[in-house]
Amino acid sequence: MYDVLERFLRYVKCDTPSDEKHADRTPSTECQRELAKMLLAELEGLGLEARMTDECYVYAKIPANCAARAAVGFIAHMDVVDQPKGYGVQPRIHKNYRGGDIALEGGTTISEKKFPALKNYVGMDIVTSDGTTILGADDKAGVAEIMAMAKYVVSHPEFKHGDIGIAFTPDEEIGHGAKLFDVKGFGCDFAYTCDGGVLGELSYETFNGAAFTFTIDGVNIHPGSAKNKMINALIVATQIIGEFPASERPETTEGREGYYFFAEIEGNVERCVLSGIVRDHDDASFKARKVKVLEVADKYASLYGGRVRVELHDQYYNCAKVIKPVMHIVDNAAKAMEKLGIAPITEPIRGGTDGSGLSFMGLPCPNLCTGAHNAHGKTEFVAVQCMEKAVDILLGIISAYAE
Repeated sequence: MYDVLERFLRYVKCDTPSDEKHADRTPSTECQRELAKMLLAELEGLGLEARMTDECYVYAKIPANCAARAAVGFIAHMDVVDQPKGYGVQPRIHKNYRGGDIALEGGTTISEKKFPALKNYVGMDIVTSDGTTILGADDKAGVAEIMAMAKYVVSHPEFKHGDIGIAFTPDEEIGHGAKLFDVKGFGCDFAYTCDGGVLGELSYETFNGAAFTFTIDGVNIHPGSAKNKMINALIVATQIIGEFPASERPETTEGREGYYFFAEIEGNVERCVLSGIVRDHDDASFKARKVKVLEVADKYASLYGGRVRVELHDQYYNCAKVIKPVMHIVDNAAKAMEKLGIAPITEPIRGGTDGSGLSFMGLPCPNLCTGAHNAHGKTEFVAVQCMEKAVDILLGIISAYAE
C-alpha cells in the first residue's frame, strides 16, 4: 500500500552523520546535503512546491483540498549519530521473523533475552543493519514515513485534508536541528516530529538539556622528577567525573530521573578536554544540576590555580509547558492511534527532539512514534509493518483536522 520500505532502504544508505566538532556551521557535515537534495527531488517529483535552504533545510507544502481547522506539519531529521559508525550502512531485511536471536556481522546479536520486544514482531519483516554500523532508523524511518504519507495524499485526491507542511532538518543529533528552522515560512499552526520509537509512542514532554565542556591545562614534567610538580590533566579529568554521583548517570536512571552524562574525553597529561551533557525534566532540578557543574569547575580551578575552566550552555527546554495549552494536538494523535487499534504510550522523552526548540519558537510540536528500536546502536531495528502503521497514524491526524 505504501512505499515506505523502498524509501527507507534508499535513505539509510545515504551517509548523513552530523559532527559536534563542527557545530559552528550548518550543516555540520556536507554529506547531509546529498540526502536533502534527494528528498527535494522526490518532493518535486510528487508535484509539490519544495525548497532547500543553503543551511540544508528542506520544506514542502501539500495544499488543502477542503476546508480544515488547521494547517498541520510533519518534521523529521536527516542526520544520524556518527558513533558507533554512522556511515556505510548496509540494511538487511529479515522477512517473516520467526523469533529468537538475530545474528549479524561483526559479532553483533540482537538478543531476544536482552531485547524482549523482539517477541512482538514474530511474523513481521524486520530491518537491521549488517551489524557493523547503526541502522539510521533514527530518524530515517521518520523521513520515509512522511514521504510515504505525502505520496499517498498526492496520489489519492479523494483523501480530504487541509494544508500539510513537510520539513526535513539537519543536525538534530547534535542539538541544532531547530536552530535555523523557518517557522513563519513553514506556515503551520502546529506540527509533529516523527522521531520516536516503539509504535504507539506519543510524547509531549522532553528533558531540559544543557552541554558542558571542561578544559584542563596540566603541567607535564618528566615522571622521574614529577613529585609535587606534575599536574596530570587526565587524572584531574577523572577526579572531576568522580564528583558526580554514579546513581545519576544515563545507565542508572529511568523515567523522569535526570542525569549527568560524560560523553567524551580527549587529551593527554598536558591538556585534556572533557565534555558531556546535563538532562532533567524538572526545571528546578535542571537548574540545580547546572549549578553543580559550575561548582565543580570552581572547586578544581581553585585546587589547580585556575587551570580548570568550564563552558556551559543550554541546548533545549521541556516543551510540555508550550504544548499543554493546546493539548488537542496530543489528544487527536492519540485518537488516530486508537482507531488503528494502537494503544498510545504517553511517556516523557528521555532526550530531546527538534520539537523541543520548535515549540519555544512558536510551533507546538509533540513527538510521534516511528516504530524503531535501539536508536544509536548496532542493534537498532524496525519492523516494516510498524512503519506502515506509522504512515496510517499520520493520515489519521490529518483527517482529524479536515472538516
